[in-house]
Amino acid sequence: MNRAAAIERLERENFDFLVIGGGATGSGVALEAASRGLKVALVERFDFSEGTSSRSTKLIHGGVRYLELAVKNLDRVQLNLVRDALHERATLLRIAPHLSRPLWLLTPLYKVWEAPYYWFGLKLYDLLAGKGRLEMSRYLTARQTLEAFPEIRSSGLVGSVAYQDGQFDDARFNVSLALTAAEQGAAVLNQAEVTALLKQDGRLRGAVVRDRLSGRELEVGARVVVNATGPFGDAIRRLDDPDAPPLLKVSSGVHIVLDGKYSPPETGLLIPKTEDGRVVFVLPWLGHTLVGTTDDPAQLSDHPGVSEGEVAYILRQVEPYLGRIPREEVRAAWSGLRPLVSRPEADTAKLARDHLIQQSPSGLLTLTGGKWTTYRKMAVDLVAYAARVHGLEVPPSRTDRLPLVGAEGLDVYGGALLLQRTYGVDPATAAHLHRTYGSRASRVLGLAQGSPARLVEHHPYLEAEVRYAVRYEMALTPLDFLARRTRLAFLDRKAAEQALPRVTELMAQELGWDSAASSRQQEQALEMLASAI
Repeated sequence: MNRAAAIERLERENFDFLVIGGGATGSGVALEAASRGLKVALVERFDFSEGTSSRSTKLIHGGVRYLELAVKNLDRVQLNLVRDALHERATLLRIAPHLSRPLWLLTPLYKVWEAPYYWFGLKLYDLLAGKGRLEMSRYLTARQTLEAFPEIRSSGLVGSVAYQDGQFDDARFNVSLALTAAEQGAAVLNQAEVTALLKQDGRLRGAVVRDRLSGRELEVGARVVVNATGPFGDAIRRLDDPDAPPLLKVSSGVHIVLDGKYSPPETGLLIPKTEDGRVVFVLPWLGHTLVGTTDDPAQLSDHPGVSEGEVAYILRQVEPYLGRIPREEVRAAWSGLRPLVSRPEADTAKLARDHLIQQSPSGLLTLTGGKWTTYRKMAVDLVAYAARVHGLEVPPSRTDRLPLVGAEGLDVYGGALLLQRTYGVDPATAAHLHRTYGSRASRVLGLAQGSPARLVEHHPYLEAEVRYAVRYEMALTPLDFLARRTRLAFLDRKAAEQALPRVTELMAQELGWDSAASSRQQEQALEMLASAI
């Protein structure tokens, strides 16, 4: 991906769409518009998915908790959100099968009366999914539950209800959206910040974009400007109108990562009752165990940290189900901010994640709210709205059947074995490359000189992946690679610190950094890792 070419396009071309924000929402809009023949520019002030979109619970789901709230409160908004998300769940599993998979989730039951309550709810969940349904939910006896999830507390266990949702690598999925948008003709640029909006006769005509690497400012002309900056949406709205009232409330989701021994590789756990009413998930993820919760009120921050109190809270919630887990077992932790459309005096745990399209008097289109699973529907709705308002003629959407990069011609079941046989790599490395790059995994191995070298022990990541990330995936900093092109920093902070010097060295060779620039990049990465990425 040629950064210089993208900057040149931003400077000389006028676009139909200028999308601000390279998270799931913005990248989804860019892909939706570009795949329908519109001229699109996408700018992101940091890295793709550096914020909220890399910090999710890694589930592609309708949201059983939202369904429960919909039934209890007779809330049609929540019900529609669940139905739409379940439809989109099937789409996401289809367009990127290397980055996503179905996953069984168990809700353990310790009281007999809980069984019919949860069983009824999950049958409704199956029904709402319609043709996008995965395997039917079912009841498991205590013995079957322990066979499926051996670590769960057996004392008093009545059984469990089991259902399927989807799981994915959120950051890789987000990067793939941006890369696919670029392949569909969009001019895509990270480390590019919008500093002002351009107007003519009171109407938006583009934005001033500053390249954060060079400091160079560009005036980018566009017919439609889309604010898709997630929890930072109000900041862009205030560039348009300094007196714009707040539109969003922000909640946080804190997650920790443990050793893989705490969860079986194909089954997760939904803990429905915690001390403050939130739910906690215990999930297998990339050979480790991910534990986390969402919907805690938060303050806006570029890179939110994780407190010891938050880590202790999560460990305390899982103790009744998994036993006491020592603090030193936590290998990584992170926090992500969620944009929720504000309702006065509403608890963030009860705000629906429905999305909103708002047009300002000058024409700024703000797309916000929603959830990861519904990014594509949000993009479809936004393009339809913009086309209607601006008189754009566009063909029907095709993103529900457009494979993301790496999914073209993918051999889902035999691809990893083929890599082993062709390149002689070990099974763990082959499986990692297959699930990360899909049909493009062979391109990564093509960059390995001789025998593929690993970056760090006990993890499958290769040195060749660093070169690939810089050349073909727009990685510009060590954490772009360690946190988002691969997920090492999200899985094992100490291992990421060990890999950092070699990653920096390889990126310096690719990007032409001198020793001072390399030291600066390494110091910045260490600072971020120390504060919980």
